Formats: sequence, structure tokens, C-alpha cells
Amino acid sequence: MAAMATTSWTVTLAAAVVPASVVAAWPGSLSLRPRSRSRVRRVLFFPVTIILVLALASCGRAPSEKSVRKLADSPEAVRARQQVEEDIRNAIAYWDAHTPLTLGVVALEDACGGGKDKEWFFPTGDDTYKIRCTMYVTAYFGADPKGVADTIDGILAAGDPEVSPIPFGHDFIYARKVVDYYRGKTGDPQGPGAGEPKELFSAGTVTLNWDQVRQSGTRQLIEELRPCSPSDPPMRRCLREPAATSVADLRREYGMVFKLTFPATNYYSIVRK
Repeated sequence: MAAMATTSWTVTLAAAVVPASVVAAWPGSLSLRPRSRSRVRRVLFFPVTIILVLALASCGRAPSEKSVRKLADSPEAVRARQQVEEDIRNAIAYWDAHTPLTLGVVALEDACGGGKDKEWFFPTGDDTYKIRCTMYVTAYFGADPKGVADTIDGILAAGDPEVSPIPFGHDFIYARKVVDYYRGKTGDPQGPGAGEPKELFSAGTVTLNWDQVRQSGTRQLIEELRPCSPSDPPMRRCLREPAATSVADLRREYGMVFKLTFPATNYYSIVRK
């Protein structure tokens, strides 16, 4: 509504300013000397330029915080939010039930934001939507460091069925090399000198990381969860389940930690027209 009001005001200004400028410059214009004609052109050009700038600015204005919050709480947004969260939680439950891993903590962050004003220079795409909502989910599991080979092999077995949501199976050659590495059958899976592996990656699905347990010298460990930012539903939501459990707690209880990261999911957006 604000953008419409500004546009209406701009049109009204144009209707008043342009004729006034023409009238002010019209008398004797045909017989003006070159210097006078140049001055007349400037008189005409200036208000037109101002009007164009105001019109462009009003058309490219970002949605207000109030309208973005209303969209984030709309039935469509709520349904999309609930669906994507349910799907991810079901996948985490499958990992917990069908692999040797033991679920310890689920970290969820959900954020909705409005688009920016029209980006006339150096566009980033943030001015192409009214609202965009994104969910980030990570699950942390505990495991026995003495049985890493069996743990990863069990993950591959759980991912073998076609209906499994686990994207890693025994057809993943690198993953089989990782298992052989931990069984002591082969050297570094990524080649001599690469060191102990710490990740299985599947584009567009999930990334699995774990504590290094055999690396000589400094071992790379799963980082601690970052603190939750203040929640402000429906714009921002942050969960740690259970809230009091840390990565260090899991490591003390089980010996090592596996981290399952889901890709950021843009579950609700409205494109600006």
C-alpha cells in the first residue's frame, strides 16, 4: 500500500510539475538564443529526472517488516514449515533406528526474511523476493571409537535398500575404502599422506562428519554447538534438543561424535513481481 501511495503521489507530481515547467519555459521559446534554449532544456529536464527517480524508488521498495511477518505466519508458510521439519526428523529417526549410531542432540534453526530494496547496482538477487524462509538442521550422534569400521559399515548397510533415506551404500567406492582403512586393510583413502578420513558427502542430501580417532598429532574433532540466537516466531526459531546436552557430553559418554548435516532448505518463498 505504501508503494502504491508513493506511486500515486509521483504521478500526481508529474501531472503538476511537467506542465508547469513547460508553461514557464514556453513564452518566446521559438525565438530564444542558443543559451536561452539550453536553460529551457535544463528547466524541463530537471523535474522529469526527479519524477523518474521517485517512480523507480517506489517500485523497488522492499516489503515492510509487518507484511513479511504476516506472510511468515500464513497458513501456506506454516504448512511448508511443518512438512519440511517432519521430513527431516523422520530421516534422523531412521538414522538412529537403522545404524549403529546413537542420537544425542538435534539442532534446528529456522529463519524468515524479507527481500531488499531494488538493487540497481551490483545485484545479489535479494531484491527478487518478498519473503524467503530457510531451515537448517544438524543431528549429533555418539559412537564407540573402537568400532569405527563397523559403525561406518553399518551405515552403508542401512543405506543399501533403495527406499532408504540414507544416501551412502556399499556402492559408494570411497566409503568402502574408508571402512577398509579403519579395518587396517588399506592406507589413506584419499591417497598417501592425506591422513585419517573424516567425512562422507552426498550433494544435495546430507554430509556426515566424525571425530578423528587414529590421526597422529592433532586430531580434528566435531565442533561444539553454537548458542541459540533469541527466538522470535514466526521470523526466527532456534532449538537444541535436549537443550542441556553438548558435543563434549556426547564424547564423554560414547567416546566419539558423528555429525549429520542436512542442506539448508528454502521451504517457503514469494517472488516479487
